[in-house]
Amino acid sequence: MNLFSEMRVLVIGALERMQAEGTLPAELDFINVAVEPPRDTAHGDMATNAAMVLAKPARMKPRDIAQNLTSILAGDARILTAEVAGPGFINLRLAPELWQGLVKAALAAGADFGRSAMGQGKKVNVEYVSANPTGPLHVGHTRGAVFGDALASLLDFVGYDVTREYYINDGGAQVDVLARSVFERYREANGLSPEIAEGLYPGDYLVTVGAALKDKYGDTLLDQPESVWLEDVREFSTDAMMDLIREDLSALGVRMDKFYSEKSLYGTGRIEAAIAELESKGLIYEGVLEPPKGKKPEDWEPREQTLFKSTEHGDDVDRPVKKSDGSWTYFAPDIAYHYDKVSRGFNGLIDVFGADHGGYVKRMKAAVSALSDGQVSLDIKLTQLVKLWKNGEPFKMSKRAGNFVTLRDVVEQVGPDVTRFVMLTRKNDAPLDFDFDKVLEQSKDNPVFYVQYAHARVCSVLRKAGEAGIPTDDTTLSAADLSQLSHEAEIGVAKKLAEWPRLVEIAGRTNEPHRVAFYLYELASELHALWNRGNDDPSLRFIQEDAVATSQAKIALARAVAVVISAGLGILGVTPAQEMR
Repeated sequence: MNLFSEMRVLVIGALERMQAEGTLPAELDFINVAVEPPRDTAHGDMATNAAMVLAKPARMKPRDIAQNLTSILAGDARILTAEVAGPGFINLRLAPELWQGLVKAALAAGADFGRSAMGQGKKVNVEYVSANPTGPLHVGHTRGAVFGDALASLLDFVGYDVTREYYINDGGAQVDVLARSVFERYREANGLSPEIAEGLYPGDYLVTVGAALKDKYGDTLLDQPESVWLEDVREFSTDAMMDLIREDLSALGVRMDKFYSEKSLYGTGRIEAAIAELESKGLIYEGVLEPPKGKKPEDWEPREQTLFKSTEHGDDVDRPVKKSDGSWTYFAPDIAYHYDKVSRGFNGLIDVFGADHGGYVKRMKAAVSALSDGQVSLDIKLTQLVKLWKNGEPFKMSKRAGNFVTLRDVVEQVGPDVTRFVMLTRKNDAPLDFDFDKVLEQSKDNPVFYVQYAHARVCSVLRKAGEAGIPTDDTTLSAADLSQLSHEAEIGVAKKLAEWPRLVEIAGRTNEPHRVAFYLYELASELHALWNRGNDDPSLRFIQEDAVATSQAKIALARAVAVVISAGLGILGVTPAQEMR
């Protein structure tokens, strides 16, 4: 039940009636007509811009359209008042029955309340984390993992067919560095002193990998040249790191549908096929690029290269795909990987990258646009840095990792639920401060606690009602006489509940799961405010002594709040608290 959509249908119907009556020109486009919450709730429950957006194409004054429109809307039983404001905005106040009916709808739908068919089953691929398989996930990966996972759940909730995917960067030089690093730990496991030269990975997490390598090979590799052992050790080490990464993701509650290996693109003709596809469209040529201003990127060289005409699809400069020596640039396998995604039939692609990939956005969008003839969308979300604090000071790095704070460091300190919620309390492209002390505070200033406390309070009400012999199953509560929910504070909670179906569609349309976290905090605030008013006004308490019917109506409102909080936390990947300890 989306009251905002329902009211928009009412407004469109009124506009069509005006057309039929000749007070509004025919053949107007109503696509930009919206019904939204007003900027100031004192002005009404909802507002529509219909008169403002139609005035110019209709060649009419907006107030003239608004006056006719309000006279029609005011005749609907669902509308208490319809008033023209300013140059032609219309403020609407709805009948209390609508808010009471929304509580019933939330209880009837349960976990599916607010679920939408907006995505129409379209296939969307969300690629996230995709860390190099060279060590445990760090705190930056944690934010990308949480954001990507919540976004995937959000898109599923609004009707998309979502695939969660991890791209294993196992085709570059970094996995050779990993193999050499593990080999030194293998030497250590065989009683020799490891030589961790500059550029190798120093973390203690490789000690167990070196020991496992010894278990497999004994000392047979010690006297062999690198050319003999490098490939085997690289594969062994990469597999070990991916096992570690999967464990890290599991600790955070993240699951992937598919792991895709970059290495699988080499020697299989997949890169060649992707470049050939671009060439067939006239987008590949041999040329020399002008040197870029400022710092030169790694893929620039002052000689002829094979170039992709990415500027024809919105990029700033054309991009090299093959170097003058015949080797592929870093960009080429990424093109091939996204060509594979396009070939798998996805309608939309979403890549979640770290902030340091900002320069990669336009070229990647150009590639997908070219490969799909503009038919497949690509949205690239950049996650900004996370600063960790504890006891008022920057949180120190993990000795086990060697030089960074790991995902496990964070989860072991505060748990996966707190980690996930806090990572979504800022928009993905805004820096985030993660204070280990503050995220565990039991105060209104801690959004994790505040939202969980609201859910736990509802659970406590249900337990106390059970002890008092009051039936509180959802079927019974939805059949309660909800007309007893008439106080402005109770109606205020119902109005906030009404925003959920609209909010979740907006969040899904913009690929912004942080909106869900923000909304849950606002909903929790409404519940806590009602709870606190009950301390002064006994008639607002959820359980009314010797008044079962009244209690059930009030408990129905609280239960509806819990339904929405649970659904929202489910999208964020957080388990709702049954009680606070």
